[in-house]
Amino acid sequence: MLQEKGTISINTENIFPIIKKFLYSDHEIFLRELVSNAVDATQKLKRLSSLGHFNKELGNLNIKISVDEKAKTITISDSGIGMTTDEIKKYINQVAFSGATEFMEKFKEANDANEIIGRFGLGFYSSFMVAEKVEIQTLSYQDGAEPARWICDGSTDFEINEGARTERGTDIILYINEDSTEFLEQHRIQSILEKYAKFLPVPVQFGTKTESVPDGEDAEGKTKYKSIEVDNIVNNTNPIWTKAPSDLKDEDYLSFYQELYPFQDEPLFWIHLNVDYPFNLTGVLYFPKLKNDFEVHKNKIKLFSRQVFITDEVKDIVPEFLLLLHGVIDSPDIPLNVSRSFLQSDSNVKKINSYISRKVAEKLAELFKKDRKAYQEKWSDIGIFVKYGALSDEKFYEKAKEFLLLTNTHKEHYTLEEYNTKVKDFQTDKNGQLVYLYTIDAEHQHTYVQAAEKKNYDVLLMNSPIDTHFIHHLEMKLEKTSLKRVDADVLDKLIEKDDTEKHKLTTEETGRLKAVFDKAINNTNMKVEVESLPPEAMPVTITMEEWMRRMKDMSKLGGGMNFYGTMPDTYKVAVNGNHPLIVRILEADETQQAVLAKQAFDLALLAQGMLKGADLTAFCRKGLKVL
Repeated sequence: MLQEKGTISINTENIFPIIKKFLYSDHEIFLRELVSNAVDATQKLKRLSSLGHFNKELGNLNIKISVDEKAKTITISDSGIGMTTDEIKKYINQVAFSGATEFMEKFKEANDANEIIGRFGLGFYSSFMVAEKVEIQTLSYQDGAEPARWICDGSTDFEINEGARTERGTDIILYINEDSTEFLEQHRIQSILEKYAKFLPVPVQFGTKTESVPDGEDAEGKTKYKSIEVDNIVNNTNPIWTKAPSDLKDEDYLSFYQELYPFQDEPLFWIHLNVDYPFNLTGVLYFPKLKNDFEVHKNKIKLFSRQVFITDEVKDIVPEFLLLLHGVIDSPDIPLNVSRSFLQSDSNVKKINSYISRKVAEKLAELFKKDRKAYQEKWSDIGIFVKYGALSDEKFYEKAKEFLLLTNTHKEHYTLEEYNTKVKDFQTDKNGQLVYLYTIDAEHQHTYVQAAEKKNYDVLLMNSPIDTHFIHHLEMKLEKTSLKRVDADVLDKLIEKDDTEKHKLTTEETGRLKAVFDKAINNTNMKVEVESLPPEAMPVTITMEEWMRRMKDMSKLGGGMNFYGTMPDTYKVAVNGNHPLIVRILEADETQQAVLAKQAFDLALLAQGMLKGADLTAFCRKGLKVL
């Protein structure tokens, strides 16, 4: 009878405490590792069969996972190639360390369990994170092979003797330790399999489920049903990214999206990735409906390696601006056990990053050219992707110039070139600078937008979460062009012309008028200036300079301008020297001047949405008195 005892060749007795304790925070990955090994063993057998090196029946190749709460065991079983005694010695006992010192030095640098396991080939040994003892029962596919049993109690000592398995394949039996009894709960195992094994290429069976099946007919000829127990297969072995795009319909992509993200709105469109040189990559990326909400939609791309889930932290593989996309990426060129440092330095990862960016640009260009109307209808959702990409990726910006759209307050869409042509004749100032006017809220800033449109100026709508940054980016990219918010100053100052009219007030009247308003407003953060505006314009207009507003907006977005974030808001109060009310104020007595100036100022505050609380109540009461 075969029996052998020995010591695992790792040259250090520190390995198991490290596995058990250092890797403890990631201990659920033991199941991923063991199931992945079972998948490999199964696929190797299928490969041998297809090549004619294995001529027997393959039989049921399901990988089975079972939990015995009484015995405190978890068993992972496969019907793959199995192992001989010599293979156990080679693959299980001789862990590939060059020595204890090198290992102890290297593991100190590791950031997480994945890095330890990946660097040292510890996939199988991750089972000792949760088990006090591990047993292998195996029978090789090879003719004449004898069943073998390997057992280890978590020390460096092991036993090999005759096994009990009568059919080809391997059982890994984990005797769960006291600290890990959570893994004896069915729902815990189910959740881990949902996470890591959902799309494995070999059926994974965990327990049973009840199904209703036809069972003849009743007296009235209606079909009867009975309940039966069937194997519970936890995975979809042929997800759509493994299929050719030509074999798929829109319904397939939409159905898969719901499988990934239940109860979410349908995506706008998708890109099927499929490349085999200079790296292997498949996947499907979806453009979701964002509704101007960044954070809710981030980190929804799942990274796989040969259909085994690795991580949804893909920011080194996917360009940052595309982290808002949803979907899956699968690349065998990314090892199953990845670490952050690996992703940052691997050349394939960098190539994949560039490839994905290019494919997205090509898809958007294709959609724009093929059906511009449909593209424009989706712009409120995809605009964030395109602008974000233009901001963060120079190569993407160069491609995006063809399909990046600017939208005005009339919901008309223009490419950068088209918009330049539209406004250059009207909105170029006396210094040859082209000025794009914009609003962040056309309703709220209606008074200012209307005033601009009366002068035949066009106003852009810039209301996405990243437009503060995008505006600055456009100014850097567009020649002799600046963007100014429509309420950043009076129009004649926003776009200065040579033929600007002057108001009729004398220097003495201007000084007196300024003093009246300074006194009525009584706020050092409100700087009064008398301007020449059309008589039909508001008597008083409140504006904040473009640079000041941008600094404050950047501060809110965490742009490092904290100094401006703490500064009090300062405004310009533009008094319209041509308005009839202003003439009336100059002619009134001192008491009446104060009342009229304050009411005109409050109207300006109201137009900017700045009149609140007690001031708003007082304004309404004054209005009622006048009525």
